[in-house]
Amino acid sequence: MRKRLLLLAFLALLAGLWWYLDLGRYASLGALAEHLETLRALIDRNFALAAGVYFVVYILVLIPSLPGALVLTVAGGVLFGFWPALLLVSFASSIGSLLAMLFARTLLRDWVQRRFADVIGPINRGLEREGALYLFSLRLVPLFPLFAINLVFGLTRFPALRFYWVSQLGMLPVTAVYINAAAQVAQIEQFDAAGVLSWEIIASLALLAVFPFVIRRALGALRTRRALRGARRPRRFDYNLVVIGAGSAGLVSALVGAAVRAKVLLVERNRMGGDCLWTGCVPSKSILAAAAVAHTVHRARDFGVHAGAPEVRFDEVMARVRAAIEHIAPHDSPERFTELGVDCRSGSAEVISPWEVRIGDQVFSARRIIVATGGAPNVPDIAGLDEVPHVTSDTFWSLRELPARLLVLGAGPIGCELAQACARLGSEVHVVGRGERLVAELEEEAAAHLHQGLEADGVSLTLGAEVTRLRSTAEGGVAEIASLDGSAVREQGFDLLLLAAGRSAVLDGLDALNLETEADGSLSVDAHLRTSCPTVYACGDAVGPHRFTHAASHQAWHASVNALFDPVAFKVDHSLIPRCVYTDPEVASLGLSPDAADPERCDVTRYSLEGLDRYVAENINTGYLRIVTAKGGDRILGVTIVGAHAGELLGLFALAMRHKLGLSKILSTVLPYPTGNEAVKLAAGQWRRGQTSERTLTWAERIMRWRR
Repeated sequence: MRKRLLLLAFLALLAGLWWYLDLGRYASLGALAEHLETLRALIDRNFALAAGVYFVVYILVLIPSLPGALVLTVAGGVLFGFWPALLLVSFASSIGSLLAMLFARTLLRDWVQRRFADVIGPINRGLEREGALYLFSLRLVPLFPLFAINLVFGLTRFPALRFYWVSQLGMLPVTAVYINAAAQVAQIEQFDAAGVLSWEIIASLALLAVFPFVIRRALGALRTRRALRGARRPRRFDYNLVVIGAGSAGLVSALVGAAVRAKVLLVERNRMGGDCLWTGCVPSKSILAAAAVAHTVHRARDFGVHAGAPEVRFDEVMARVRAAIEHIAPHDSPERFTELGVDCRSGSAEVISPWEVRIGDQVFSARRIIVATGGAPNVPDIAGLDEVPHVTSDTFWSLRELPARLLVLGAGPIGCELAQACARLGSEVHVVGRGERLVAELEEEAAAHLHQGLEADGVSLTLGAEVTRLRSTAEGGVAEIASLDGSAVREQGFDLLLLAAGRSAVLDGLDALNLETEADGSLSVDAHLRTSCPTVYACGDAVGPHRFTHAASHQAWHASVNALFDPVAFKVDHSLIPRCVYTDPEVASLGLSPDAADPERCDVTRYSLEGLDRYVAENINTGYLRIVTAKGGDRILGVTIVGAHAGELLGLFALAMRHKLGLSKILSTVLPYPTGNEAVKLAAGQWRRGQTSERTLTWAERIMRWRR
């Protein structure tokens, strides 16, 4: 405690002197220019004393993180010349940074380590492995100020001696570049074209400009070399690209490679087309279509059409689902991709080195590898699960009979869609979800509309609860359902349990590379979709964060282009990935949620779809559209649509937001009448009226009165 008090007193003294003596007025290039001649005279009188004072002042400025380090660096180059200044600044900055780090460590580290143990623990372990390289990178490319780096490393267990020598080496090139530029400028005797445009000045300033880019490239090469250390690179490659997995992400990756005439190997252990074709998008939308037909027949009288109750033959419904899959399957077939120039192989792929993949007893090499291994349904650990009949969203499609009583575990998009479909086809459906509302990602009003829609179809909803135990009886399965707050426990009988509790990445065959993963088990990738092994990229459900077919395709383009044309690289942008839940009402969203919009920075326009002409004609009486725009402007920041064909309506917004077209552009676009898209224009008109002040309308009224 005494040591901490002394350090605090010392820091307070330095800060007090800084402010009391108004030393900040000297921490500017203007002050340096004003006193330049005086300082040079002092240096000429006693160089050693001046250098010593400069050295100590530099250290004292860094310890409490006072402003002025950059000015002192430039001053060193101007006053002492290149080599003396490089020696002084290099050691003063490293020693000052070390002392600042030790001060932070003594004052705060123990408290931070105790208070934030869960957060700081992984950071400590990461710094043990890669701390020196990470610190070296920060010192070479000064993205963060010196004081921030010193403080953060002081709060960790990174060794002080290693901190010093890495800082000494890392800051040396940066220091040299700045001092060289300052020293060259200081030698200008006459500010004319000849003096200012000399090759020394131009070269120094050019080096100052390109240095960060050169260093960033060099660091990238260094990281690549370290990551691949010990791996034997083949002299020649069999392929430009090996793609593991032929789902949405893998197929797009292979197509991009084939389009640029690369030699591509596509490996799939099951069926080409992936989850979307066989167990996801295509079958789920097919059964939803059948359910919608049954629902329409039920409410035929609302249209003046009298018909009997529909007879649902579930085996024929599932036959139609399979027919839809078979109709689309040729688009993703090995034959089609072979014609496009892709080498398609069936089998389990095992990555055995950064450049090699084993399929069966054959080994193939490639310059780059793309992992697109997809995902699989989560199977929760529930006591008694093996005793009761259950399916996942993957195995549901093997059913031939509609369960009389269906219990759905999970209230996300998959659970809600299949629950509504089965309810409309004749099942008694119960949904259990851990969240307080359906589909946690939805805004509150949208979730409420969805809740009402499911209940209107007879779906029983139990939210904020979990299934704690399952058991089998003569009548079927029984689930014990407990509220998360412990307030209630009840039992629910069922004939079939559907597990729809999310999906996780499948990463089989990658053990040899020891790739880094995220907390949810997906692969860690950088902004260019490169994994911790620089020759391996990843996309789709193996990565996340959005496990949608369109998100996988979006990622696949970036992963394949970056893999094929490295070092040219494009950052993947996840900010405008559309979301859609294909229930009735359908819910689609993009960008900023209205619930999360800051009223001081955003405007929210709500337009009801209940009176839309097309919807009235089709007897649709629910839905709305909410648009988030920048305060006082027409730039679209987010949109949520609830209603029939919401996904189709969202397309216009996706185009506008991607290409930065505001609501004014939409308002001036002629759209066909009557269509659902008309709602987009009408909502834009409502936004426009909200932007028009009463004063403007008053003047418009006066002008119109005068013109009469």
